[in-house]
Amino acid sequence: MAASSPAVRRRAPARSRLWTRLGLAGLAAIAVVLVLPLFFAGSKNRLAEGTRIGGIDVGGLTAAQAKSQLTTQAARLSTVPVTFSAGGRRFELTAKQLGVVADWGAAVDSAMRNGGGIGIVRGYRRLSLELFPKDLMPPTKAYDAGLDYKLQVIAHAVNAPARDAKLVRRGLRITIAGGSAGHTLDRALARDEIVRALASFSRAPVSLPVSVAAPRTTIASLTAAQRRASLVVSAPVRVTVGEMTLRIPRWRLATILDLDTVRFSGSAADRYFARLEKQVDRPAKDAGFAVASDKIAVTPAEPGLELDIPRAAAAVLAAASRPTNRVTRLPLAVVQPKRSTAAAQAMGITGVVGTYETIYGGDPNRIHNVQLVAHLVDDKLIAPGTTFSFNGTTGERSADKGFLEAPVIVNGELQTGLGGGVCQVSTTVFNAAFEAGLPITARTNHALYISHYPLGRDATVNYPDIDLKFVNDTGHWLLLRTFVGSSSLVVTLYGTPAHRRVESTAQPLRHVAAPPVQKTVDATLKPGQVVVDDPGVPAQATSVERKVYAPDGKLLSDATWYSSYRAEPKIVRVGPKKTKPKKPPATTTVEPAPRLPH
Repeated sequence: MAASSPAVRRRAPARSRLWTRLGLAGLAAIAVVLVLPLFFAGSKNRLAEGTRIGGIDVGGLTAAQAKSQLTTQAARLSTVPVTFSAGGRRFELTAKQLGVVADWGAAVDSAMRNGGGIGIVRGYRRLSLELFPKDLMPPTKAYDAGLDYKLQVIAHAVNAPARDAKLVRRGLRITIAGGSAGHTLDRALARDEIVRALASFSRAPVSLPVSVAAPRTTIASLTAAQRRASLVVSAPVRVTVGEMTLRIPRWRLATILDLDTVRFSGSAADRYFARLEKQVDRPAKDAGFAVASDKIAVTPAEPGLELDIPRAAAAVLAAASRPTNRVTRLPLAVVQPKRSTAAAQAMGITGVVGTYETIYGGDPNRIHNVQLVAHLVDDKLIAPGTTFSFNGTTGERSADKGFLEAPVIVNGELQTGLGGGVCQVSTTVFNAAFEAGLPITARTNHALYISHYPLGRDATVNYPDIDLKFVNDTGHWLLLRTFVGSSSLVVTLYGTPAHRRVESTAQPLRHVAAPPVQKTVDATLKPGQVVVDDPGVPAQATSVERKVYAPDGKLLSDATWYSSYRAEPKIVRVGPKKTKPKKPPATTTVEPAPRLPH
């Protein structure tokens, strides 16, 4: 075997020493890793050094000691307020007010777990806490209803919308009022901040989160508008409208100028131009019909003039926006009538189709109602083929329309009611349509017979259920006119005369039932004596047949209207019944007892 060289022999001890050194270093490192944590492990029954809960150093204390210290401190601070600020306002709140309670026991238990475990594990955990200390916050709870209420109070005091800069008028000067930023409390974040602050041991002031909104309109953005508005009110404006010339003074221009738009708009401008409109407007006049001596003629239509308010306001603003030559003419629009002369002539209203007159009287209220309802149906135009409705034309007869209390038949009895006298007009209208030969589709007789109307040709109405209706079957328009005199009412239907011939036959009024008797006893009469105060009226009935013929003799219609009238009671007073004389009561004589000797 060959002998090793000297160089090889020298390298072998060197490697051996290196491995030895590495082994020793590894053992030292292992020793450090195993021994050092044990140095920091401390007692497992005490909190690690440097442990902080809610900002309080509780390191080295037992769990019971830490819980006692923290609970005592929290109780002492529960009534000490924390000042919260938001939007420039300050609010003082306490933990006790809002029921904010921290679970210090849970925090201590968590801290014990963070620094606990078997020796070497505990050492490592506590070494970590030494190097990276933590401040534990306990879990907390609060009285939600109370916290929500306080947040609502704070928000009400803090929240404010951004206020834009705007133009304002001070007398005849237009200036700019600056705006301000808006503030809104972030209630969700504020809730967390309040609970966290009240649960802690710090009583330092706390700022609550508030969002700020800048105004959209600034002073700089209104500078041009302020110059325009100032020019508008700098001098009067002179306007010509129709044949009128008006001067609009500065103060009027200032009051009707809307500073938000720098235009003449808004309620004040509307009222001003509405008054101006009344001064200059000339309403259009529809073609109408004039009656003279039973002849009817068309009165021609006339166009009207109307102030064009939007254009007028723009014209005045244009003049007011000029430093000189502040004059303008306001535009008038021509308004055409709704019914032209040609349209009225084409309606064919040339003569009388049917007419009737009734005599009226009674108390002043009844006469007033007759005249009032006659005016409501007057000048009523009825198109070909349409139905005239008395109730539909007059509407409800109410006190608001001016109707008064007057005698009226209600449920078959004569009483006083609102609108008494209306049936005088409905009866007259019915008879005018009757004489015109028009189809009558709704008619009701009065409950009681009224002798001063044609037999069987009365017509009562009651809004809205009892109506009078007839149809215009002439093929042309009809015009209903009423002529109210001092004691008579005439209703005439004008149109294209059809020259119909109307024949009517009324059946005699017949009795269908005797009047009921209302008997009362009158002690002032003799027994058996009878006095008739009112003979009453029996129930009666009649009918009217109407035949309508064309000019060539052709029968156009044959209709019959039946009327039944209620009875009016016979009023009778009778004497009381005879009374039989009473027999005197029987008497008994009693002999006195004999006196006995003493």
